[in-house]
Amino acid sequence: MTVVVVGAGIAGLACARELVDAGVPARVLDRADEVGGRLASERLGDRWVDTGAAYLTADDPAFLGRVQSWRIDGLIRPWTDTFRGQHGPGPMRWAAPGGLRSLAADLARELDVTLGAEVTARPEADVVVLAMPGPQALRIADLPAAREQSWSPVVTAVLTYPERVWPDFAGAFVNDHPVLTTVCDDGDRRGDRAPVLVAHSTAAFAREHPDDGGPILARAVGELLGIGDQPQLTVRHWPQALPKAGRGAFAVHDGVYLCGDAFGRPRVQTAWQSGRAVARRIIQSTER
Repeated sequence: MTVVVVGAGIAGLACARELVDAGVPARVLDRADEVGGRLASERLGDRWVDTGAAYLTADDPAFLGRVQSWRIDGLIRPWTDTFRGQHGPGPMRWAAPGGLRSLAADLARELDVTLGAEVTARPEADVVVLAMPGPQALRIADLPAAREQSWSPVVTAVLTYPERVWPDFAGAFVNDHPVLTTVCDDGDRRGDRAPVLVAHSTAAFAREHPDDGGPILARAVGELLGIGDQPQLTVRHWPQALPKAGRGAFAVHDGVYLCGDAFGRPRVQTAWQSGRAVARRIIQSTER
């Protein structure tokens, strides 16, 4: 059996990892030049900054086991269970000193991964797994489940200041704001006290500013936290950032699987579970 996984984000890599560990060969293709997908981290100056997912949480026993393995390996650390704007303590949020993309890179070790591969048609394989948002999957295969998905965009702004001038906080949910949804203190998240904040926009703002919006986000953060200094600005746009929560663990149609964090509550754990669920279904089919 030949399996091709398109998408080297957390869902695709979890799928391929599970297949290979079970003795089923799998090849991973991705159009990007690095693994991770929305588990995105960038090297800005002399440090890593997360520009996609802000953190991960874990309450599934299997995923908690994966998280503890990453913790033992020094790839991840408990960050905070408290965000401004939340009602009482929340779940533990985990952060990665080397950026969350380092977790994807760990899953990709020893896998057959081809980067820079633009896939526009169904690959030649016995089984194809599309580990990506539905709108992207539709460019490769006409999947009913992909058409049903609904996604929201986000603009992410990395704000680097001359010095830390704001009161200590880990992160904040900015409720009912026209521009902001969350602000994370990246110096606190990374543990190095760097004067760096990362802001995520509302979907409405991202739709209105598909090509820029960074200065407006910076101004909103300054007003929120009382910061007068002007930051250096790095802006990233995510056309498909957050899916509307869907049903099931994955979808399959005509031998093509679709997986990712749209199958359940949108978070890193959901993507990992979805990819593994597809792998287990494929493994079961080989045992019949």
